[in-house]
Amino acid sequence: MFTGLIEEVGEVIAVRASTPESLRELQIAAPDIAKKTKSGDSVAVNGCCLTLTSRRGDRLAFDLLGETIARTNLKKLRRNDSVNLERALPADGRLGGHFVQGHIDCVSSIIAFDKQGTDFRLEVELPGEFAHYVARKGSIAVNGISLTIAEVLAKSCVAWIIPYTKQHTNLHCAQSGDLVNIEFDILAKYVERLLSRSAVESNHE
Repeated sequence: MFTGLIEEVGEVIAVRASTPESLRELQIAAPDIAKKTKSGDSVAVNGCCLTLTSRRGDRLAFDLLGETIARTNLKKLRRNDSVNLERALPADGRLGGHFVQGHIDCVSSIIAFDKQGTDFRLEVELPGEFAHYVARKGSIAVNGISLTIAEVLAKSCVAWIIPYTKQHTNLHCAQSGDLVNIEFDILAKYVERLLSRSAVESNHE
């Protein structure tokens, strides 16, 4: 479990083919959190929960399964790219964002990312099959960043980004057309599940 509060922006050192062919190794330089992690720890990379397979100095290594590559924007990573990093929430940790599982629901395109006044307006594509999970003032994780939804439009949603968030996440280099990992609020998914179950039970009464 994560919070969506990014601890460090790491730098991709390498993405290498491994064995079997469907597996790749992702290496990231992360001097701040590397000293606080060990093999087997869970780390969210752009919001995707990965298992740390090894650590050498400030370099972290993760294995990427074919399923992970297919369903996230990690497949687009290249050397020197920036990635958001967050360690799993400890049992006695403070929850400052919202509950984030690290399970990516979809990859969406940034439609617009514009400065307006001192803040930034981020508009992200919203696939129709996931639109019912989104509500104004609700939570969403974009590349692992906990954000509050400000507007829900016909085919997109909007969040406002303060300068601090832009500076301390990989949104500092984001632009229109970039692909971002999206995880919708788990509470919305539980509500959907409970309502669908109640509807089924009602139909059988």
